[in-house]
Amino acid sequence: MTSSKPKEAKLPTASKSLNQGLSAAKAAKQDEFYTQYVDIQKEVEAYLEFDPDTFRGKVVYCNCDDPFESNFFKYFAANFNKLGLKKLITTSYDGSPIAGQLALFPEYDQGNGKRKKPKALAVILGQVKDEDGDGAANVTDVELFLKRNKAARTALKGDDKYPGGDFRSPECIAYLEEADVVVTNPPFSLFREYVAQLMQYGKKFLIIGNKNAITYKEVFPLIKDNKLWMGVTAFSGGMWFIADYKGKYEKTIDGVKLINVPAIWFTNLDHGQRHRELPLMTMADNLKFSKHKELKGMEAYNRYCNYDAIEVPFTDAIPSDYDGVMGVPITFLDKYNPDQFEIVGLSRYTKTTGMSKEFVDAYYKSGQTGQISEGHPDLCYYDHNKKPVVPYMRVLIKGKKGRKR
Repeated sequence: MTSSKPKEAKLPTASKSLNQGLSAAKAAKQDEFYTQYVDIQKEVEAYLEFDPDTFRGKVVYCNCDDPFESNFFKYFAANFNKLGLKKLITTSYDGSPIAGQLALFPEYDQGNGKRKKPKALAVILGQVKDEDGDGAANVTDVELFLKRNKAARTALKGDDKYPGGDFRSPECIAYLEEADVVVTNPPFSLFREYVAQLMQYGKKFLIIGNKNAITYKEVFPLIKDNKLWMGVTAFSGGMWFIADYKGKYEKTIDGVKLINVPAIWFTNLDHGQRHRELPLMTMADNLKFSKHKELKGMEAYNRYCNYDAIEVPFTDAIPSDYDGVMGVPITFLDKYNPDQFEIVGLSRYTKTTGMSKEFVDAYYKSGQTGQISEGHPDLCYYDHNKKPVVPYMRVLIKGKKGRKR
């Protein structure tokens, strides 16, 4: 690994919330999502099925994780030897409001389940051995090791620009340079900047982000160029996180409060699902046999009025025998196989000829209330009933030559 610092990446223009930094993000309850152990285990082990050596001999860095609370730390510490890790590094920004998942350091316990607010720190494991002599090496041994070896944890001070533990601070960047793979759940409000840093330093990663992040102008080009893709866990349904505040959808299991967040895994680690062939029917068979009433019985696929492509409203209705550009739902990215398809673009960032006055007039005459006007760049078409339609954002794709038909 070279010791020279890579060329400074051009980060996205920061909004007011981004400028307030990680401290504001941490103060904002929306960013305090704690990933369940079972979700980490399920996702990580799917990569091992594809390549058992995915993490072997690697330095894994969890750089948004309080080891008091982080199930990322707990998982990688518990499976250190199974995964064949070279080193595990965890850096925390500050204390978590949720105590009790993994209370490794009792000196921070005030009693009655309350914790002092710990300082930002780094916890580093170079090995996990049988410390208690019970014949197994597990998290209990990690706890004993860290109690006996206080040098394994280091206070992080930060600098004039970033507080201790901020992933952008010099201390954390030094750990990042040492890392081979970054695995964590970063603050959603800083996702653009976080991904830009990973790209700047050329790191492998497995991280969680809001589903909407796939449409960010800083993120989608990375997906298009196969520098970032979706993880293994299904796109639909969101993820259930441990949190201490009210969510739109919530539940309690064994006394632990969970909220549902529209989140997915993002990665540049290869996995088997990414190479599964999406089964397709021909255009004629889709129109004849499709389970979707919107397609069944139609004479042809709808074509956009302002862009040379056809509208495919369902991923399972992508025709196998069409070689032109197709607009598909963004949920397609969960099934995207780069050997089978090429991503052309995203409708939000695609230049169209704009909506005609005729289309706009017909749209409002039909009783629809979306905000459009003549020249509006969104994709549009008339369905088989002649109704004007402006579909939600579409991923524009083409089938690759040589794919199965």
